[in-house]
Amino acid sequence: MSTSKITTNGTHNSASGRMNDSKFHALFLEELKDIYWAEKNLVKALPKMQKAATARDLSNAIGNHLEETKEHVARLEEIFELLGKKAQTKKCEAMEGLIAEGKEVISDTDEDSAVRDAGIIIASQKIEHYEIAAYGSLRTLARVMKHTAVAKLLEQTLEEEKNADSLLTEVAETAINAAAAAE
Repeated sequence: MSTSKITTNGTHNSASGRMNDSKFHALFLEELKDIYWAEKNLVKALPKMQKAATARDLSNAIGNHLEETKEHVARLEEIFELLGKKAQTKKCEAMEGLIAEGKEVISDTDEDSAVRDAGIIIASQKIEHYEIAAYGSLRTLARVMKHTAVAKLLEQTLEEEKNADSLLTEVAETAINAAAAAE
């Protein structure tokens, strides 16, 4: 029979404590560093996308998500603290590429056009889908390792990412796509 205990950081670990020293846990930490880099770089990239957007609804959606993204950075810092680790980044090659795609859309489309807005939505949704995949996977790993408090924080961010994606779809479908098709 296995004994277990709740640690001071809100995690539930086996009596041996081996999970926190495992390769699985190391993978989890590396992926946290990766998404931490991604979120910190999105805080820098989103204002440029917001400024390039023409439609008020799109600009507002990006601005609101910028504020959420700042909260995601703070939440990740809290997660590192709960795990007893220093918050560190690891360059996220995927996010770097997605941000570059967003910049390319802006440079390759006409200013003040619905086509540009449609491109910004596509680039933004690619980013959201990456984040949804990352946070969903991290939440699942946290649950497996019984990092209950961490899993709850990751779940909160995951839901915000899903909501941002849904809002972008709504903005695209209510006006921007039709306007872009007419240009």
